[in-house]
Amino acid sequence: MTARVSNRRPALGRGLGALLGGAPPSGSAPAEPSAEAAGVYEIPIDRIDPNPDQPRRRFDAAQLESLTESILRHGVLQPVVVRRTGERYELLVGERRWRAARLAGRTSVPAVVADVAPRDRLELALIENVQRHDLNPIELGLAFHALADAGHTQEEIGRRVGLDRSTVANLIRLLELPRELQEDVESGRLSAGHAKALLQVSNPERRRWLRDRVVAEELSVRAAELLAREASGPPARPRPRKAPAASDPNLTQVVDALRDALKTQVRLVGAPARGRIEIEYFGPEDLQRVVRRILEGR
Repeated sequence: MTARVSNRRPALGRGLGALLGGAPPSGSAPAEPSAEAAGVYEIPIDRIDPNPDQPRRRFDAAQLESLTESILRHGVLQPVVVRRTGERYELLVGERRWRAARLAGRTSVPAVVADVAPRDRLELALIENVQRHDLNPIELGLAFHALADAGHTQEEIGRRVGLDRSTVANLIRLLELPRELQEDVESGRLSAGHAKALLQVSNPERRRWLRDRVVAEELSVRAAELLAREASGPPARPRPRKAPAASDPNLTQVVDALRDALKTQVRLVGAPARGRIEIEYFGPEDLQRVVRRILEGR
């Protein structure tokens, strides 16, 4: 039994129409599309494969569950977009709807069949996701990097997705961060502005210190930028010192506890019987923060 096609007009978003060209699915008759829903066909879900160039890497479980419940109550109100690949179809736009429809137990989804070249798959999926604000900064950076590798300039990429060249360049730069910090951005623990501030700090240890400060104290982007400028300066000239006292297991635990409490680098210098504690700070404001932490613990 063929499911009824929704009478809603397909809403594909600005910029998508230039890449789409409707075509009826081979071997499948339309389910009496109306004048408003012309070109929308019911296609079996198990004949649709996901887009290999899908820029989105994370699908929020709560949002997917909410969409599934909506589809159970109201059906799929907006068609997905697919392209033919032999006897099957490749998803171009609407992967979240396709996933939720499967979870809702549907056997088919309304779809627009588009005549899109493989080289345009990434651009089409990217435009759709950008318009819906569905991609995190790292996903955008990866997609823009892939388009740049395909020969597009940053200016061209910006024009197609409605962003200026500097924004495109900054998002691509985020890929210079180590993977663990990229995951912070993807999960929302760090914003793109915080990540950009971290890029100012080349020293891995100082960068990790700044990251921990931002997350633990929920610092603003402006505060992170100020600390980043201070932390990116040349390190202080090391003093001659005796062997570290932290070789003693008990003292190692003390150092770890101090580092965790003060959110900065701490060293014990000297011998287990006698030595000194060195606490690192970056600028006057950070010194005040460290002092406050120490005095609060008295």
